[in-house]
Amino acid sequence: MAALLITLLLLNAVFNLVTWPRFYGRVAKDPRAHDASGRSTRFLIVHAVLIGIALLLAAASAIAAIVAIVVGV
Repeated sequence: MAALLITLLLLNAVFNLVTWPRFYGRVAKDPRAHDASGRSTRFLIVHAVLIGIALLLAAASAIAAIVAIVVGV
């Protein structure tokens, strides 16, 4: 059971690290991301915050999996 949980944590981390940075690139290029003067809009800011949270959760998942491997859960 522990091996399954460790695998799921690692898969979650890898998925988030691969998916969200690419999504941010698309969001940043979207016309709604910047106003006429080039400043960031709420569209970009909200997406950046959500992506940041997803990446923090990815890091937490990776750390939890590594700790579980080292401790030998």
